[in-house]
Amino acid sequence: MFGQAARIAALALLPSMAAADGCPAAPDHEAAMDRLFAKLERVGSEDEARILGNRLWDLWDDAPDLPSQAMLDQGMRARSSYDYLQALDRFEALVNYCPFYAEGYNQRAFIHFLTENFEAALPDLDRALALNPRHVGALSGKALTLHALGRDAEALVALDAALALNPWLGERHLRPVLLQGMDEL
Repeated sequence: MFGQAARIAALALLPSMAAADGCPAAPDHEAAMDRLFAKLERVGSEDEARILGNRLWDLWDDAPDLPSQAMLDQGMRARSSYDYLQALDRFEALVNYCPFYAEGYNQRAFIHFLTENFEAALPDLDRALALNPRHVGALSGKALTLHALGRDAEALVALDAALALNPWLGERHLRPVLLQGMDEL
C-alpha cells in the first residue's frame, strides 16, 4: 500500500502525467494578459475596451494543440448555430482531453447557461476560474449564473471581481440590479 507521502507525490504528478498522455499544457499568455489588463485600466472609451477585451478572448481561445483547438472551434461553431447538443459534445470532449485548459470549462458552462441548466454551469465556472482566476468571461458568467439562481450577493462578488479587471464590461449594468435585489431581501 501507498504511504501518505507516496500518495501526495502521485497526486502532484497527475497534471504532468495527464498532459504527457494527451493534451499539452495551455499556452502561457500571462505576460500578454498583464499588458492588456494594464491597458484596460487606462482606456477612455467602451470601444477601446472592447478591442482589448477581444484580444483577451483571443488569448483564452488559444487552445493547447491542434486537436483541442479543433474541438473548441467546432463547439463554438455549433453554439453559434444553436446546436447546443453538438456544442456540449465538443466541449465535453475538450474538457476530457484537456482537463487543465480553462476555456473548455468556460465554454461548457456557457452552454449550460444558455440551456438554463444553471446548477451545472457553476462547477465548470469554478474550475475555469481555478485554472485562470483572471478569466473575465468566467467571472461575469458566474455573476449572471448566480443571478439567474437568485443568489445576488454571490453574483455581486463575482461581478465586482470581473469589473476590477475590466470596468468596461457590458455586464457592469447588472450591478445596480444586483444591489436592488439585495436591498429587497
